[in-house]
Amino acid sequence: MPGTPTFAVPPGFLGLSRSDKATALVVAGIPLDIGTTHRAGARFGPGAIRRASGMLTDGAHPGSWVDPLTLDISDIGDFSIALGDIAASLRLIEAQAMALPHLIALGGEHGITLPLLRALTKRTGPVGLLHFDAHVDTWPDNFGQRYGHGSVFYHAINEGLIEPSRMIQLGIRSPVQREVWDWTLDKGVTIMSALDIHASSPDAVAARVREVMGGGPVYVSFDIDALDPAYAPGTGTPEAGGLATWQAQAILRRLAGLRFVGMDLVEVAPAYDVSEITALAGATMVWEYLALVGAP
Repeated sequence: MPGTPTFAVPPGFLGLSRSDKATALVVAGIPLDIGTTHRAGARFGPGAIRRASGMLTDGAHPGSWVDPLTLDISDIGDFSIALGDIAASLRLIEAQAMALPHLIALGGEHGITLPLLRALTKRTGPVGLLHFDAHVDTWPDNFGQRYGHGSVFYHAINEGLIEPSRMIQLGIRSPVQREVWDWTLDKGVTIMSALDIHASSPDAVAARVREVMGGGPVYVSFDIDALDPAYAPGTGTPEAGGLATWQAQAILRRLAGLRFVGMDLVEVAPAYDVSEITALAGATMVWEYLALVGAP
């Protein structure tokens, strides 16, 4: 935003002034966190990400030379949810996402991805999934609850929203039951653990992502806990040994040309953040995505 200091950027994502839905790209917050299994607080994530995004408004992306502010993009504010009711909230989120062809969602917890995929795939059919996370999120339930942030892709796979052979998970490292791990692999999902990525290179990881994704539509779901707590302490379920911020950026920057159809950035919980580094990391990953979709 030329002429405006980053600390004075208006409160929309990247200071966006457009708030209508008639744009090619739409940013929306989804302040749901009642399906979390450890620390709550991601309901405050959308606001924190928007505030931190002001740091990204004073120039173009130095790799693609795309300035996301020049794209046909708006920030429509936050979706409505049903307070205290997960199932009703998922229905509300799906209904609100239906009218938005290319949505970039700011979470909120990871459970929001399920209704977003339900809405999206009514238009696209099953999609490929690029999933950054510390957790596989394919548990069949969440401590007896059908829906929650740990079961989102169990349901998405069973509902046919994702092509499992076109799903790759990056950064996985949390404790997990062997049957959950085996179920995920048996469905055809590709898992690259955080240690796999540390032992590899961004070029090699990006090449593997391209191999898995092929030429079909790709949805990006980025759980901020894919990053190590040193880089993203402000999250509900931190896990040691994660990706560095630069690794996630480097992988994303090597994915130009994939057929991206939507994104969410989830699990930023600002009450546990330090100097806004988690919120800034989240805003930066969205900015990286916008630079990808805006590239010629």
